[in-house]
Amino acid sequence: MTHTDFIYSSASDLPAASLTASIFADRAHLRDQIRDDVAAAGLAVRECTAVPALLTSELRPLSEVVLLDCPRSDARTLAALLQLDSQAARAGTCLIISTSVAALEDVFACCDQSAPEILVDPSRTDRVLALGRVVGRIRGSRVRELSELDRLALLRLTKQVGEIAQRLEQFGKTRRICGDKELRLESPSQVWNGTTGGGAERLRSIRPALPDPRLVRRIIRQRQLRARYFEEELFGDPAWNMLLDLTAARAEHTRVSVTSLCIASGAPPTTALRWIGQMTEAGLFQRVQDDTDRRRVFIALTDRAADAMARYFDEIGVDAAEFV
Repeated sequence: MTHTDFIYSSASDLPAASLTASIFADRAHLRDQIRDDVAAAGLAVRECTAVPALLTSELRPLSEVVLLDCPRSDARTLAALLQLDSQAARAGTCLIISTSVAALEDVFACCDQSAPEILVDPSRTDRVLALGRVVGRIRGSRVRELSELDRLALLRLTKQVGEIAQRLEQFGKTRRICGDKELRLESPSQVWNGTTGGGAERLRSIRPALPDPRLVRRIIRQRQLRARYFEEELFGDPAWNMLLDLTAARAEHTRVSVTSLCIASGAPPTTALRWIGQMTEAGLFQRVQDDTDRRRVFIALTDRAADAMARYFDEIGVDAAEFV
């Protein structure tokens, strides 16, 4: 056992800290680095060892935060990840998983229960920020006064979710004109007829067709061209980029992998994955298992999101012929 491979024998051996963390990484130098970052974040390191330690016959107690490094998607690592994902979901443990672009598809497919923070080829800064988000979530769920750093982390997350909620509200309150009366839809699936003499009759509306995928692809292309002339950060909108890409894919009856969607977002993979998680929680994206390969997962629009996108394009009334 090296100086970086250690396990505290009991809870009483832990340093006096409010939260504990376990670290699993095969690369010794990375274990050192992660341990230093975890300690700097104010967590007590309960365990710091190689990935095979996860593959034991008996399930070990998990810390409140677990950091796992799996840059390769070999059978041993994926088996450990599947076991960890299931146990973390039951225990309420927060996972921070670092991986590579090459292994992203397999890692993402294994993590369908615990909603981990997935970092792709992360820098040390990326890892520290992920630790801050996780610590903010955990401490925010406890009845105590939040520190200023915790407040800032929670405020940033709340702002991002709030922006998504505002878009949903705008989609759900699309206006329609019926005769001389302006009608507000309370739900994307229903509309007031308002023409019968005996009172308004609620009828199920027919959802507009999804836009021509050539139109959506042209819009995507136009958005990408901006980066040639302006700093890309000026127009950062990964959520909308992904909605457009998935809308085109649904109209084309094609499937979108996690890696492909990250590229379409125009954001770094780690940022894109965080948005995918938020959009999934908001009910806009869904995971779709590959029937031929259970290890593979695709991302698709939910029916709710497809309905909203169809109504949006119907509302703006852009003719696809203009883009041919």
